[in-house]
Amino acid sequence: MTNLVLNTHRLNVLFSSLLKGVTSVVNDQTFEQDVLKSDVPVLVDFWAPWCGPCRMIAPLIDQLAEEYAGKLKAVKLNTDESPSIATEYGIRSIPTVMIFKDGKKMDTVIGAVPKSTLTGTIEKYL
Repeated sequence: MTNLVLNTHRLNVLFSSLLKGVTSVVNDQTFEQDVLKSDVPVLVDFWAPWCGPCRMIAPLIDQLAEEYAGKLKAVKLNTDESPSIATEYGIRSIPTVMIFKDGKKMDTVIGAVPKSTLTGTIEKYL
């Protein structure tokens, strides 16, 4: 079990470094603090490493995080590593992007969509 925890931590560190510090990684343990208790709206990207469309929109999520820095927090949740959060929010298809504000889910966008779709969704909650 200790090796599993260490390996999971290493993967999270690796994925965090791949995200260039723009987005952060959340999991079952950090979701409440980082998302539900956030002072700013949060974009949550539900994804998995094996998901091609998830990898396609990853640079877009990073770009949006940069563009909305200070007004919006962007985080990634690996559905393979945090299945309870994914189940709680009814994730059936990935990528799924959800917007949270004041601890509540406000909106959901499913699939690899254009930037304009995500921007329009974000703007409604700023």
